[in-house]
Amino acid sequence: MIRINLLPFRAARRKENIRRQVSVFVLLLIFFILALFYYNLLMNEKIVKKRNQIKSVKNRIVLYKKKVNKVSVIKKRLKIMQQKFDIIKSLQAKRRESVELLDKMTGIIVPKRMWLTSLKTDNKSVKITGIAFDNKTVADFMTRLEGSSLFSNVDLKNIRMKKIDKTVQMKAFEVLCRKTVVKNKKSIKKVKK
Repeated sequence: MIRINLLPFRAARRKENIRRQVSVFVLLLIFFILALFYYNLLMNEKIVKKRNQIKSVKNRIVLYKKKVNKVSVIKKRLKIMQQKFDIIKSLQAKRRESVELLDKMTGIIVPKRMWLTSLKTDNKSVKITGIAFDNKTVADFMTRLEGSSLFSNVDLKNIRMKKIDKTVQMKAFEVLCRKTVVKNKKSIKKVKK
């Protein structure tokens, strides 16, 4: 019987398989290293882009902070201007109020029997000082004040004798009264419509 030795062929085949597996492993390892290197390059590029974006955003933040500071300064100035405007507006309203008060007072005083020496007013009250010939004139003046639509709670604070030119004796008085709220004629017309 003829014998064929297959061992060297099998050994050669086994060596070939091992060589093939080693070469596939080496190729896979090289491919994996190249893939990692490529991925590393991509990540580094992304990191550089993100750092540049962060830098540009920080620069914009600095720029916008300057603009925000300018806007806040402008807002403060605007607020101050608005306060000044409101003060001017209230002064204009009070200016008209004072003139109207003096105009009404000329109709309330007792003519040729009394004179006003001072008139002090604030938001809610009016302090009137003056001189008169007698107590009856002061009483008439207070009655007229109560009868007017401008005042309420008319109160005589004090009355005393005052000598003028060593021969004439007059009564110096001080009256305190509260202002009443008078609606504007325009707002009354709007309500009637």
